[in-house]
Amino acid sequence: MELINSDNKLKREFYTRDLLLVARELLGKIFVKEHDGEKLRGRIVEVEAYDGDIDEAAHTFRGLTKRNEIMFNEGGYLYVYFTYGAHYCCNVVTGIKGKGTAILIRGIEPLDGLSTMIKNRFDGRLPGEKDMHNLTNGPGKICQAFSISREHYGIDLTGNKIYLLEQPNIKTELIKVSKRIGIKKSVDLPWRFYIKDNPYVSKR
Repeated sequence: MELINSDNKLKREFYTRDLLLVARELLGKIFVKEHDGEKLRGRIVEVEAYDGDIDEAAHTFRGLTKRNEIMFNEGGYLYVYFTYGAHYCCNVVTGIKGKGTAILIRGIEPLDGLSTMIKNRFDGRLPGEKDMHNLTNGPGKICQAFSISREHYGIDLTGNKIYLLEQPNIKTELIKVSKRIGIKKSVDLPWRFYIKDNPYVSKR
């Protein structure tokens, strides 16, 4: 898949639309983090959508808390949480203010800043081919590779620290849809979207 050169950040209007529409259209977009003067960049290849109105797996299902308050903001902010006492996960907040919807980034194909991602994930040792796919094929791995933690909670994605770049929408025939992974509630919702045959998808 060819990368279309673009410095056009996604604007607020992209994020404030319908949850599932945004989830589909996040596929192929370029995730960028400014990191010590370097740009870490990767193509989003897998996401999961969460909606607190009807989705018991969403962190907003039971209402507003200190942990999830950024999810109740308007779209275009980063929701970061710590899970299983082990790793961070990052989510793109969507919709209008008060809605409580967000999209978990589950898989990213690395593009730029690979040596830094390897250092962050594997202590700098050069991984084998299998480990390369293991670099960012999961939500916790992404946050480790991009060095995303609690300090990035609530970052405005239209700003200059972490942002997404516009790319053409992925063709419908290349988008696969499935149930979400690793949850115990609302398990039948087909709200996981990923790019067909991409090696950085967490699970096929």
